[in-house]
Amino acid sequence: MRLSSKAATAYRSRDLHQSPVQLYERLYCARDEAENRIKEAQLDLFGTRASCPRFAANQLRLLLAALAHTLMQRLRELALKGSELERATAATIRVRLLKIGAAIVRNTRRVRVLLASHHPLRSVFLSAARAMAP
Repeated sequence: MRLSSKAATAYRSRDLHQSPVQLYERLYCARDEAENRIKEAQLDLFGTRASCPRFAANQLRLLLAALAHTLMQRLRELALKGSELERATAATIRVRLLKIGAAIVRNTRRVRVLLASHHPLRSVFLSAARAMAP
């Protein structure tokens, strides 16, 4: 459906009745944030990598990238609120918080993950893990 030029002008002029600060904060900043998240998904979470000649493999990679993007968004919203990584990009969160050396110990009843004890962001990691726990 296409708007007539008169309707399009009315629509545009209705938006311009707000103050410049409101227009900037509500429209321009929100658009810029959305573009940053798209770029983040493409670059930091490997959303554009489709190097396999088979469609199913590339589709799986894209779905995994979308899942990683969703998980990073939820991690940022729920677990990192109020921390130094609250506004960090996915690449920064991955490198500074999630890339941790760990040892896996498995016995007959359970699997234990032993994390490094001298992680620079240990307190942030622990609070994020507690916030994401069921």
